[in-house]
Amino acid sequence: MKRTASAVWQGSLKAGKGALTAPGGALNNTEYSFGSRFESGAGTNPEELIAAAHAGCFAMAFSAMLGEGGFTPERIDVTAEVSLDQVPPAGWTVTASHLVLTAKVPGLAAAKFDEIATKAKAGCPISRLLNAKITLAASLG
Repeated sequence: MKRTASAVWQGSLKAGKGALTAPGGALNNTEYSFGSRFESGAGTNPEELIAAAHAGCFAMAFSAMLGEGGFTPERIDVTAEVSLDQVPPAGWTVTASHLVLTAKVPGLAAAKFDEIATKAKAGCPISRLLNAKITLAASLG
């Protein structure tokens, strides 16, 4: 299985702007810019999208692992906070993703909840992505 998304950027870093598109429809020429990434400007940014992906992936992994244990959640709420920090000498780096989970799961004891949540955090594909092999195909046109 492979998924794709594309970015188009026009102009300099600070004055330019870009658009993100994904075939699934959630992103359709969605604006992003220096302002939306490093200030409080309108639009999205890569770190916000990583946070959304991590929250959604973790919620699904947690639900799957609950099901494996014979539990059915009534509701799972997850927030991911991704940190982008200046790290010398590399520069801007995603240094952390903090997940906050609140769930209503009938019949699940606190210790089992913690065990399954910890397992889901490690098993979520987006959690593992943060240490992924990165490849590049580049062409100048």
